Amino acid sequence: MKVVILQFPGTNCEYDTQHAFESLGAKTEILWHKSESVPSDTDLLVVAGGFSYGDYLRSGAIAKFSPVMQAVTKYAKSGGKVLGICNGFQVLTEAGLLPGALKRNDSLHFLSKHHHLKVVNNDNIFLEKLCNGDVVNVPIAHHDGNYYIDENGLKELYENNQVLLKYCDEEGNDKNPNGSVGSIAGVCNKEKNVFGLMPHPERAMEKLLGSDDGIKMLQGFLQA
Repeated sequence: MKVVILQFPGTNCEYDTQHAFESLGAKTEILWHKSESVPSDTDLLVVAGGFSYGDYLRSGAIAKFSPVMQAVTKYAKSGGKVLGICNGFQVLTEAGLLPGALKRNDSLHFLSKHHHLKVVNNDNIFLEKLCNGDVVNVPIAHHDGNYYIDENGLKELYENNQVLLKYCDEEGNDKNPNGSVGSIAGVCNKEKNVFGLMPHPERAMEKLLGSDDGIKMLQGFLQA
């Protein structure tokens, strides 16, 4: 399996992501944002975390205009699998590939810590190695992670099983670190081939570093 990882000016999680997928046996390639096409042998395209273009406008708002994003959109619309992590999630919402938007955290502070997540829907390739109701412990590191969608959009997300993950405590009760609507931490598109989440599963690959819960979160993508 080949995983292609996008790199914008300011991306800072591309090599963490590369390490995570290579540790699971995947081949990887870093793709610079000025590329105008996605490699034809791509099995998964990851929009990695970081601060694309310094987040000097809105997080991800400038990155959506990078040359590569037209190719990403075409790849996604043709059924290609796409995963956006943290800033990558922001980029995908700005590009219209995922519903909703990411706002400034309610606290107005940058958050960097481990946080529990509850699996809401595992009927997708991303979370199929987990069970609904499972609680995982994964790092968060964001300033603009407050997920927002209007009431009608939220209803549609639940009707289509697009809500994937929620912030919670160790027992699975909602515990919202940033003000996200419904404590939502991750969603997908209707077709279930584009996924986005604010937490960083690529930073939860080794118990020595606090958690290896990211392994099962990423393994689903590696299935034939």
